[in-house]
Amino acid sequence: MAGLIDELVNTMSQENDIYKELIPIADEKTRIIIKNDLDALQKITEKEQLTIERINALEKKREEVIVNIGTVLNRKPEELNMKELIRIMGKQPKEQERLGRIHDELAETLRRLVTINDRNRELINQSLEMIEFNMNLIQSTRMAPGVNNYTRAAGESSIRQAGTGMFDARQ
Repeated sequence: MAGLIDELVNTMSQENDIYKELIPIADEKTRIIIKNDLDALQKITEKEQLTIERINALEKKREEVIVNIGTVLNRKPEELNMKELIRIMGKQPKEQERLGRIHDELAETLRRLVTINDRNRELINQSLEMIEFNMNLIQSTRMAPGVNNYTRAAGESSIRQAGTGMFDARQ
């Protein structure tokens, strides 16, 4: 049983390390989203996907270890979440402490990652809303009848004011 617990702790530790690798990637993704750099966004998403594939492999291994622990304990794997395993290990305080520590570390890493990913999702949603607004604005100006009565002076004044936009990059 101790060998299975060691394997579980090692697998979860490896998962935690990989999730920690995702944190700077997610932070970089935030900067890329703000810059609206679609090429860089595609590249970092591919990098993120490769990292997630490594996590999926470890997750599968972790599930197999849980099945093996369930077999040893004569329990269904669905009943063996981490809190239950930690409780079961009460007579083995060293293993119980290791499981509790890696569980807490992994939970904290995931909380940080979820926070960053939620921020990125919100930024993407805002960007999509802005695109939709602009598309609707363009469509409505094309469909508005009789408002295209410009004079020569109107065209000249718009040329002089070119360069002033909705966003000021210097802020």
